[in-house]
Amino acid sequence: MPACLRAAEAWRLRWRTVQAMVLLCVARLAVQLLPFRYWRATLGRLAPENSGPAVGELAGQAAGAARRLAVHVERGAARLPFATKCLPRAMALCWLLRAANVGYVFKIAARPAAARQAVRLAGQHNLHAWVDVGGATVIGAMPGPWLVVLILHG
Repeated sequence: MPACLRAAEAWRLRWRTVQAMVLLCVARLAVQLLPFRYWRATLGRLAPENSGPAVGELAGQAAGAARRLAVHVERGAARLPFATKCLPRAMALCWLLRAANVGYVFKIAARPAAARQAVRLAGQHNLHAWVDVGGATVIGAMPGPWLVVLILHG
């Protein structure tokens, strides 16, 4: 591969990480400053009762693309001068996936009451957000037990 093509690809990947960093900042500000009802619709629509994960070759390609975008979100989060939690990371990935026309499932969950005290003592949080594509979690994988309280499809 010619050097100019390698350089162009490197800059394209850097630009994608910069985009993720900007979206992480926007997501963090939205979470801190705006009520949930103002930004919930940007993440997707409520999931129908009978919807399930997509399967097949297209789902595998979508999951691969989603994992690559998730890497940019994680890289961007590592380069920001402030910490970003799971919700802004999941929001930024949802926005990137929507722009790439990749279907996803955004989930927000809470720990069951019985598990909350032990988890708090371990320094973990009782709320969590993550994104699934093709039935696999692409950002925000965390062991739980979790009670999913919101599912949005994008």
